[in-house]
This record gives sequence, C-alpha cells and structure tokens, in this order.
Amino acid sequence: MARQLRSVGLDFADTAPVRLVFTGTMGAPPDAVYRALAIETESWPEWFSGLTAATAAPEGRTVRLTGGTRFQETVLAAQPDVLYAYRTDETNAPGVHALLEAWRLAPSGGGTRVRWTVATDGSAPYRTVLRLSRPAMGRTFRASVRALDRRLTRA
Repeated sequence: MARQLRSVGLDFADTAPVRLVFTGTMGAPPDAVYRALAIETESWPEWFSGLTAATAAPEGRTVRLTGGTRFQETVLAAQPDVLYAYRTDETNAPGVHALLEAWRLAPSGGGTRVRWTVATDGSAPYRTVLRLSRPAMGRTFRASVRALDRRLTRA
C-alpha cells in the first residue's frame, strides 16, 4: 500500500537524521552525466543496479526497484552539470517518513566527481536497517557509476 511521505526541501540533505553519502569519479564529462541523470530517466535501469523501471512523470518520475518497491518522486533541483535532486512523495516501502536524494556533480580531471546523498527519516527499525545497508548501498553506487561511465564513454 502506497503512503504519502513528509514533504522536505533541499536542506534535508544536510539535516536528515540518516544521511548516507557516496562519492566516485567518472571519465565522462559533467554534461553527459547530468543528461543521464536528469533527462534520460528511462535509461536508469540499464545502469543503476536494482532499478527495474524509471518513468518520467509531471514534475518528477516514478521508479520501481527489484522486489516491487515503488517511489513517486518530485524533482527539487535540476541545475545542469551541477545538481539533480528529488524527494520521494509516495512509496510502498515500510517505515519511511521522508526521503531525498541529491546527485552533485563537479568537473574532475577531464571527467566528473559524483556525490550521491541519500537523506532520510523513518521508524527506528527503518533507520537501523538503512544504516546497516550502507556497505551494500556503497557497492551498488560504485557498480552503477562504473556502468554509467562505460555507457557514456563508449560512444
């Protein structure tokens, strides 16, 4: 059953009770990475591990994960080559009260430095599970960034 989450702003990326931050470097330039994140929504399942569908929607997108978890998201920031951030407004994931993800991009030696922040709040069991999931989420992030970089630099 889908539930409405608390509406949060960009500042939640810095103030959330649980913040997971992952960084990586890609050979692709920031404009190509931004385009893949913010414009080519439907391509996310081709490179982001665990996503089965990503569909553009008015003001945001709808995302489905392996296992059936769904997210209805609203884009909060779309600054070309710099920042792509979105908030989850509705999900069927248990225990979540608020969720925001921000992708920050910066030029780095001819490529892009990527920082993915997952900022969230929820029930005590949810927060515990998420903190324990940090290593797995880090592996997913690194594998997904490598897959996206291969996709963008092979052209």
